[in-house]
Amino acid sequence: MTLSLRVAIVGAGPAGIYAGNILHRQVSEGGGEVAIDLFESLPAPYGLIRYGVAPDHPRIKGIVNSLHEMLDAGTIRLIGNVEVGRDVTVEELRERYDAVVFATGALKDAPLDIPGIDLPGSYGAADLVAWYDGHPDVPREWPLEAEQIAVIGNGNVALDVARVLAKHPKDLLTTDVPANVVAGLEASPVTDVHVFGRRGPGHVKFTPIELRELGEVPDVDVIVYDDDFERAAGDPHAEQLHASNNQVKVMTRTLNGWRPSTDTVRTASRRLHLHFLYNPVEVLGAGRVEGVRFERTRPVGDGSVEGTGEFVDVAVQAVYRAVGYASSPVPGVPFDERSAVIPNDGGRVTDAAGAHLPGVYATGWIKRGPVGLIGHTKGDALETITNLLADAAAGALPATLVEAAEGAEVLELLEARGIRYTTWAGWLELDAHERGLGDAFEGVERERVKVVPRDEQVEISRAGALVAS
Repeated sequence: MTLSLRVAIVGAGPAGIYAGNILHRQVSEGGGEVAIDLFESLPAPYGLIRYGVAPDHPRIKGIVNSLHEMLDAGTIRLIGNVEVGRDVTVEELRERYDAVVFATGALKDAPLDIPGIDLPGSYGAADLVAWYDGHPDVPREWPLEAEQIAVIGNGNVALDVARVLAKHPKDLLTTDVPANVVAGLEASPVTDVHVFGRRGPGHVKFTPIELRELGEVPDVDVIVYDDDFERAAGDPHAEQLHASNNQVKVMTRTLNGWRPSTDTVRTASRRLHLHFLYNPVEVLGAGRVEGVRFERTRPVGDGSVEGTGEFVDVAVQAVYRAVGYASSPVPGVPFDERSAVIPNDGGRVTDAAGAHLPGVYATGWIKRGPVGLIGHTKGDALETITNLLADAAAGALPATLVEAAEGAEVLELLEARGIRYTTWAGWLELDAHERGLGDAFEGVERERVKVVPRDEQVEISRAGALVAS
């Protein structure tokens, strides 16, 4: 059976782009045809890569090159600055496409349910990341007023946040960091950033490159504490991980290299502290953050920890929780509030009774939760697209109610509603503009300077680039 499909993918981050690329390749190899529209709520593509990766990670952002090639091939049509569920409903998409794939990711912070977490001076890491990455929908200013800061979490986001907060802003000028972020960081009085994890140094969720980069930040000393390592000693689960996992070996070596010795000399103007076996139980303060109370923990031996009954108060003036991300519901699509995912079976979206919702699919973090690295979304996309094509071959996709040659009708619908959508041609305009801003920057070589305001992004994108690519 030769397939002929029209598919909408919602979300132009890595998950959505990978899904579109796999879908086109598999249908084409089978001799069929597929028209793919990639809807994105922001004016620009790339999602997490553009707005969720710290600006001083050019090697990680290098994945944009491969994503660019996939979109530039012309087999996937980008429709940006369109909020599905607001500008166009899910039902309207289902009427116009044989299948709709949701790849909307996870944009908000997972909660940390402890007393005082809502005090002024307590923030979610995702909000700070959105600010320093120049997300158009967050305030342009950020209250950087604390000298001592606590970051709660032991993953890469916690390290990113801690590193950016501790770093001197002049050392970010080679990146695409927006001007308002540089100005905010320059005004920061920070001297010490503390990162706290519940488990021991053998169970961190960092990656080796993230950890190693901490030791390369100019004029910032990395400090670890012997007591934390001694409390973690003899943990059989950590020892097993060390013996079987090369990444753990590398990170253990890095952490041990930072342990103090008799000839340790620290002269940096700022310090980044890594603490292990600390479980936050309360954010302290009268009217705003003044500290955090932790219970010290100890390894149980199976990878988990238990409380010791010993409590420690650490004086800080700001707290950032980096305990994970959570997805948000899309109006018109089932959503599991407890797990913060679209319920699904292998990417097939299911309703409250567990039955597959015909023609509706999910991939990426909205499918499985915010775990794993960016590259893991390829496996997600392959599973979802394989199941979508199996349903298509079995005749299980619902018939579309609205037919339109090459999907032009959906653009007419958006235009009739006054939605100023952007296209791939528009992104190329914005990309060139940002690169030009980087070229014009005096004194520092910069690849680009990111444009932040949404309206400005849209204006640049639509100038001479309204024709859909």
